[in-house]
Amino acid sequence: MSDIYLVRHGQAGTRDAYDTLSELGRQQSRLLGEYFAAQGIRFSHAYSGAMHRQRETAAEVRAACIRLQHGFPNIEIEERWNEFNLDHIYRELAPVLCAEDAEFRAQYESMREEVRATRGQDSGVHRRWLPCDTTLVNTWISGRHPYSGESWSSFCARVGSCRERMNGSEPAAGNIVVFTSAAPIGIWAGMALDIADSRVLRLAGVLHNASYTIMRLRGTELRLFSFNAVPHLNAPELRTHR
Repeated sequence: MSDIYLVRHGQAGTRDAYDTLSELGRQQSRLLGEYFAAQGIRFSHAYSGAMHRQRETAAEVRAACIRLQHGFPNIEIEERWNEFNLDHIYRELAPVLCAEDAEFRAQYESMREEVRATRGQDSGVHRRWLPCDTTLVNTWISGRHPYSGESWSSFCARVGSCRERMNGSEPAAGNIVVFTSAAPIGIWAGMALDIADSRVLRLAGVLHNASYTIMRLRGTELRLFSFNAVPHLNAPELRTHR
């Protein structure tokens, strides 16, 4: 039996540099590492997606544990834990939606103007999931427009296939930690709850940065034991969503 800790990355950068951690994101990650050490939680294996924000979170957690003389395994990179490519989806589908949906076009142009005006400063537009984001992702999920990148169904299958590695080559016991993003965690929670459609994004949407979710894998049975835990983020200003 393995307990799998799925860790969402710390707070990311601004929309124009999202695939990195903010200073707060680094702090959140260090606090998680300190919490694991204080609680005596040890891991036999550690994995991270290949995205910068995922790897940076993993590195901060590991460094905090080692600094406190709490052992932590080397981190193996597993690209299947990557988040879907929102930037690519915007590049291909936003022009199509702008041409057919005046409301989306107005929302999208307003968002882009605010991003340009802030010039990378940490303003509200970078920390909110906006209506144009929701419209875009729902369009991608529906598959009603051609898209050259990964489809929603392929994304779900990719993330779900990580279960094979956990269930095959790994030891039957011992904690495993995975540093990933919101949607992959939502998909795994959905697997445990027998939710296999876009509703998993509702689970993903409430996840705090640097939160952990515990899954228990026993043979082929996957159970959800805790979700979106943030005991290490004990002040409101430390608890963020984007």
